[in-house]
Amino acid sequence: MSIYDDIVNDEQNKNYTVARLYPVFSAPRTAKVLIIGQAPGKKVQDSGIMWNDASGERLREWLGIDKTTFYDSGEIAVIPMDFYYPGKAKSGDKPPRKGIAAKWHPKLLAQMPNIQLTVLIGAYAQRYYLNLTPKTTITSTVQHFMEYLPEYFPIVHPSPRNNIWLTKNPWFLTDVIPELKKQITRTIQV
Repeated sequence: MSIYDDIVNDEQNKNYTVARLYPVFSAPRTAKVLIIGQAPGKKVQDSGIMWNDASGERLREWLGIDKTTFYDSGEIAVIPMDFYYPGKAKSGDKPPRKGIAAKWHPKLLAQMPNIQLTVLIGAYAQRYYLNLTPKTTITSTVQHFMEYLPEYFPIVHPSPRNNIWLTKNPWFLTDVIPELKKQITRTIQV
């Protein structure tokens, strides 16, 4: 059985499987760039296609790559902190379930020996992989992105909900995104 089958058949995911919902991730052995985000949104869960929404359009723009490179090149892997849409919260989506990344990420990472750069999207991925305290702000982490290179590149979520944050932090688009594009180009030779 594959890791995909193991995730589908995991007791923790039984309610999703019974509802005919399936894990959304991509882990090609040839990948050089790994993108780790929170969890699929509703639209992504329904389509089964990662980053298949407005956030995905903006993410690909920030990375400086097209849909073909993102989905079909084998250069990009996408592993969320949880493989299933967690449901709605008061504002935005619920957080990813605890323990999912610890259980499955090491197994998936072991099958991708060529990863050179991991883009960490949002607080959940950044706190997990960068060992940040709950008090560390995403703004501070993203502002100091150079401290985490060459292995990790932390960014904010590309959701339209973050437009206010982007307006308040213009340095992100002028300083961080050009460096992100440069790192991606260097890694996958776009």
